[in-house]
Amino acid sequence: MTGTSTVAELVQRQWGDHRVGLRDRSRVLSHHQVAAGAAARAALLVDLLPRGAEPHLGVLLDNTPEFPLWLSAAALAGAAVAGINPTRRGAELARDILHTDCRVLVTERARLPLLDGLSLPGIRVLVTDTDAYGDLLAPYAAAKPGDAVVGPVGPRSRMLLSFTSGSTGAPKAAICSQGRLAAAGASLVAHFGVREDDVHYICMPMFHGNAVIADWAPALAGGAAVALRDRFSASGFLTDVRDFGATYFTYVGRAVQYILATPAHDDDRSHRLRLGFGTEAGPVDAARFQARFGVRLVEGYGSSEGGAAIQRTPGTPAGAIGRAAAGEDLAVVDPATGDERPAAQLSPEGRLLNGDEAIGELVNRGPNPFEGYWRHPEADAARRRGGWYWTGDLFFRDAQGYLYFAGRTDDRLRVDSENLAASMIENILARWPATTGAAVYAVPDPVSGDQVMAALALPEGRPFDPAAFADFLSAQPDLGTKMTPRFVRVLPRLPVTATNKVHRVALRREGFRCGDPVWWLPEGEDLHRLLTAEDVADLERSYEEQGRGDLLGR
Repeated sequence: MTGTSTVAELVQRQWGDHRVGLRDRSRVLSHHQVAAGAAARAALLVDLLPRGAEPHLGVLLDNTPEFPLWLSAAALAGAAVAGINPTRRGAELARDILHTDCRVLVTERARLPLLDGLSLPGIRVLVTDTDAYGDLLAPYAAAKPGDAVVGPVGPRSRMLLSFTSGSTGAPKAAICSQGRLAAAGASLVAHFGVREDDVHYICMPMFHGNAVIADWAPALAGGAAVALRDRFSASGFLTDVRDFGATYFTYVGRAVQYILATPAHDDDRSHRLRLGFGTEAGPVDAARFQARFGVRLVEGYGSSEGGAAIQRTPGTPAGAIGRAAAGEDLAVVDPATGDERPAAQLSPEGRLLNGDEAIGELVNRGPNPFEGYWRHPEADAARRRGGWYWTGDLFFRDAQGYLYFAGRTDDRLRVDSENLAASMIENILARWPATTGAAVYAVPDPVSGDQVMAALALPEGRPFDPAAFADFLSAQPDLGTKMTPRFVRVLPRLPVTATNKVHRVALRREGFRCGDPVWWLPEGEDLHRLLTAEDVADLERSYEEQGRGDLLGR
């Protein structure tokens, strides 16, 4: 492992290793078979890519063995993988594929309906669970790692194009090189003591950086096995962990909450799992998870861009993310001036007493591995202002140097660990004939991240029709699965500032506790219903139980 500088070298190291390397419910491959399968796919890719084309392929798959096989193949070939988010729809989905210059798209039959009617000129679509796909691969079965490349294979070679939403417009594709991905894997191997007899359970979607950077890469670097779940299932989590002999997994906060909601049993600690690594579980749920399953959850902060990282270490206070990772010069600064913010003052209960002066944007003032966005120089410049890396996230720091997440500097919403752009949701809601205006903004989730709230202006005297609204939403081809508003505030007109801009600050401050009617979509229900005083009281209690009551304000 020492000195390995590329993902390709890590894949090549699997050659000749006949231990179990990759499996799901229907397939078991040795490390050697993974390397051989990757070599065959790399050779096929080289033949399929047109001469002079960018060496990029899109992968629109559930977590099947084909996903890591194509990641490995891309590394061997010197190509880059764009993970395509299946919750995107219509023209927005086509835009993601075309923007990243993919000339090959790897998908499966279950995802083909997403491509119906899309214009994808010059793109070869491979459908993995078909006879035609097997026939296409067959001539390359004897390929070996290194036989076929489309360009230089080195630490600077592009490896991933990971979409990450900004405040406005379409998602940006963050570049991750082979060197950075290999280094991230090696760092986690050292940090968590990954061993060759470990099994990394991947239940988070592999189009997201969480699964690839924090789960697949350390397994590859440490020689551990990978076990896949096609899509996350809370009810199937413990069964998978036991059947696969899993020792490590990654998560996002909502997933942890779903697992905790499953019925408890006397044998909940009967498994090999020892560690979970992720973001946004929240201290309350992390403690509950450890108490029930005997598994420690380690919280971290990072992004697909790789510009700043925070690691939770023993002794980190409740509510804090942790301290800056080794070698990073992180500071909380005034976004307007760049001046460092003073330390936070916290009450004995952990309440922030000087938020106005302590909260600022988190920046990395030292060298960092941010490698830019694909074909987006404006976004690159915004991230690298003044030689610093600007995260776009608000934090505060206590007197001991521990960092606490406080929110976001723009109109992004982070729902189930996915960033959403408010403007894109507004554009969809504006199509509803019943409304004369729409504003979308974040309200805090009781556990972690945000929930989507929309303010809709309806003509005087026109009632909100939840059934008609549901029918409208279901008919929108570009409405992603996480974009549906949890709360809908109905008012005769949108509040505006003196410059005639929508007064988002006021909307966010009032949230769902406002003077106008609010309709909400409780978990598991299909139609919005009127939010009552009893509902508000129940919601407030849920925030307090999770230690997030302060985020509601007032």
